[in-house]
Amino acid sequence: MDFDMSSEQDALRDSVRRFIDREYDWEKRFAVIRSHEGVDPAHWATFAELGWLGAGLSEEAGGFGGGAIENALIAQELGRGLVTEPFVAHVLATQTLAAIGGETAGPLIGAMVTGETRVVPAFQEEAGRGDWRVVGASSTGEGKGATVSGTKTLVEGASSAERLIVSARSAEGVGLYLVDAKGAGVVQSLYRTVDNRRVADIALTDAPAITLASGPAAQAAIEQGIDHALVTLCGEALGLMDAALWATRDYLKVRKQFGTAIGTFQALQHRMADMLIETEMARSILYHALGAMAGDDRAAQSTAASAAKQVFSTAGLFVGGQAIQLHGGIGVTEELDISHYYRRLFVIARQFGDADLHGDRFAHGVDHGALAA
Repeated sequence: MDFDMSSEQDALRDSVRRFIDREYDWEKRFAVIRSHEGVDPAHWATFAELGWLGAGLSEEAGGFGGGAIENALIAQELGRGLVTEPFVAHVLATQTLAAIGGETAGPLIGAMVTGETRVVPAFQEEAGRGDWRVVGASSTGEGKGATVSGTKTLVEGASSAERLIVSARSAEGVGLYLVDAKGAGVVQSLYRTVDNRRVADIALTDAPAITLASGPAAQAAIEQGIDHALVTLCGEALGLMDAALWATRDYLKVRKQFGTAIGTFQALQHRMADMLIETEMARSILYHALGAMAGDDRAAQSTAASAAKQVFSTAGLFVGGQAIQLHGGIGVTEELDISHYYRRLFVIARQFGDADLHGDRFAHGVDHGALAA
């Protein structure tokens, strides 16, 4: 099988690498994560200018003709650079809106791709522990006269967003609603996660909203958005794992004990081999998921996305943990990138559900496919 990227995809990946080399070195990153917002607004404008915000959207949806591969490539390089911009949240929002379509979603996507508008999804709740299908928020009314009440958690990018896409339950089932992020009935509680991201818990009290979709259409849009977000998140995790692996290799070549580089010790070589195997196995499952996302079978896409997320949730923690172990005490310090790789991988392992949740989703998808066949 040919896993080579096209010339356009190679150029896209190179543009992200150049941005990180130029704008996101270690000192600049520390300045960003220590700021109040935890991001640099100029960076998002650069993302839009370089076309990254629409690279993974079809032309019909308002993007530049790409798909899941482009989003995963961008996220992989952002992971290598430990970039804190909420790119995965952007992918989730735009892909959900693309699945909805219509007069409201289309203009929103266009404004998001150009960076004029920031819209973020608010799908998770405390009771769900990452499971977006657990929806306790409620809605009343329809169309432009809807209101939403409830609490959403871990909403990334909320502080800089103009609009929220909120999942809430009505008499027709789960629906999707567009809410003014700074409007009446909306209270944000901002905090920092262990990986230096800024998120918010959002309390909604009869917040005015616009109905985007309801019933089966809303469910289908959420699932499509989640699947794209999962493979993008796995792309970021792969970048983190790659960076941690080779940084550890380099450290073992220069760190000396008993007058010799510790990279010559056979026991440590075996541990490095285990890290490489886990990274390459994860890369392969991501390629499988990207292949499924390029097809038209939605059930296969969901199954492959959950399979990838399950693998990355375990492999990422293994590679990150081994990297810290092989560095020793210095591996947990704030000043070394290894601890930051591990912390981000720790969050990714639980973001949008942990390994158990996606193992169950994968098994259900496989069983359902077998019954359908």
